[in-house]
Amino acid sequence: MKVIFVLFACVLGSLLPLKAQELVPSTKPNATQQALQKRGYGMFIHFGINTFCQKEWSDGSVPASAYNPTNLDCDQWVRVARDAGFRYVLLITKHHDGFCLWDSPHTTYDVASSPNKTDIVAEVSKACRKYGLQFAIYYSLWDRKEPSFRDKDKTKYIDFMCNQLTELLTNYGEVCELWLDGGWARSVKDWELPRVYKLVKKLQPHCAVGINHTIQTAPGSRKNVLPDSMTVDNRYTFHYFPSDFRLWDPKIAHQNDAKQYLHEGQSYYLPFEHTVCLSKAWNWFQKREPLPVRDLDELEELFYWCTDNGNTLVMNIPPDESGRIREYEANTAIELGKRLGLKKGKPLPKNGRCISMNQAAEATSVYKDDSRFTADKAVDGGMQTRWAAAVNDTLPTLTIALDATKPFNKIAIFEYCDTRSGGDGFSNYRKNRIQAYRIEIMQDGEWIPVYVSDEPMGDCKIIRFPCHYRTSNIRLKVTRAVAPPSIYEFSVIDNSDKKK
Repeated sequence: MKVIFVLFACVLGSLLPLKAQELVPSTKPNATQQALQKRGYGMFIHFGINTFCQKEWSDGSVPASAYNPTNLDCDQWVRVARDAGFRYVLLITKHHDGFCLWDSPHTTYDVASSPNKTDIVAEVSKACRKYGLQFAIYYSLWDRKEPSFRDKDKTKYIDFMCNQLTELLTNYGEVCELWLDGGWARSVKDWELPRVYKLVKKLQPHCAVGINHTIQTAPGSRKNVLPDSMTVDNRYTFHYFPSDFRLWDPKIAHQNDAKQYLHEGQSYYLPFEHTVCLSKAWNWFQKREPLPVRDLDELEELFYWCTDNGNTLVMNIPPDESGRIREYEANTAIELGKRLGLKKGKPLPKNGRCISMNQAAEATSVYKDDSRFTADKAVDGGMQTRWAAAVNDTLPTLTIALDATKPFNKIAIFEYCDTRSGGDGFSNYRKNRIQAYRIEIMQDGEWIPVYVSDEPMGDCKIIRFPCHYRTSNIRLKVTRAVAPPSIYEFSVIDNSDKKK
């Protein structure tokens, strides 16, 4: 009789609608947030009208006829994601230009009006089911094409938006995440976010909802908070409420990232989702000219940083005009997954123990003696703060005190680079300042070189040692630079327990 009752309960449970996991005050992640943290690592796919006009942000004036992938293969996109060890795929369904990657009855600015009428949302969601990945969608709140967006009656556009979200959340199977962007184009109240959130939870009860620039300094301030500053619980408030997770694209959270944020006096738990581009130029939409990818060392270190502390990472790998991910980019993502040892169903790997964070640091010079650029900023665990040498000092030294009882076998250095704009509205190109340098440790009262280089440092320099060292002090000594050196983070790491 007990067995019959259990079977009946299981069948009944499968027939009843899932209870929506809506955000409530809490100091722990709810089931939806736990699922987000568990998947941890996703592939971001930017594809649309911008792919065909060499722009990052177009304004809705590019004709739908410009969209014409000639060798479209959405199955390849998701196959690459699977082979690279990603757990989910986050697809741009509509960017700020308003062009929709599905046939929406509420607009003519979509794939159905283009030379290639393939429903991209359908194909990607189908491929995700085929390859065992979860499916997530990005949708721009800001729509530069849709006439109702400019109507005096703000609700008309919200109706339009809810109609499109209903299509996306009804017709394509399970959606694990909804990533909303472009909120700056209207006042917060005009987005009617509680209405939108309830609609999402009604249609997809366990879909995690995030809105870019989630957090602000104080209620109504509209002054966004850099993730580097999010290190104290209950200091900052929601800019966009409700949201199941925090976003500030493409900023990187602090190593002491806090999780508690206030709304109307109550505290809510919110993890952070990072966005990183595979491209060294940091372009979201693919360009006709093949662009170099980030070094594997940099990608590996960013992975560790961004998936730490209960946070998540999506890495952008955009298809080109043909409709395929380029082989060299696919190879890089797959090689990264192999280097990390990513395995389906297994926890994401960790970096090891950083023994240099918040240790005493000093430098031979500081830019304009400004406290924002002192030596301690190179070991504070934040990626928006940095140590910078004085204007006339191209050969400075950065020294960090360590606990001599703690071993280390790895160093990771994120250098501040000079950049120039790519001219497309977002992409940029980096140039190293440091051209030659050495790493020295204090042993028996003398500085001993353990690494010497006569090559540019690179955007992220990883130094792995075949043995463990212990020292009371370690220093970076610059021996050649084209401009005053500057370092975001100098991390001394013990990863002896790291398992591949």
